[in-house]
Amino acid sequence: MMKKERQHKMGPVGECICPKCEARIAHQRGVPCQDERCPECGAKKMLRIGSDDYQLWVAKRSRQ
Repeated sequence: MMKKERQHKMGPVGECICPKCEARIAHQRGVPCQDERCPECGAKKMLRIGSDDYQLWVAKRSRQ
């Protein structure tokens, strides 16, 4: 069985955004945004700005 590897296509710089309160923090190299906790509201998962998940979140918000 092959182990699924993470893609590192976004590079070491960027920002993470909280999908609940929209707080932003600087992305830390080697730490996925999804493993970060929001410093403002405590949400367990943040999104990397520009990622596929971020694009889906933006699209969902625009439909509301």
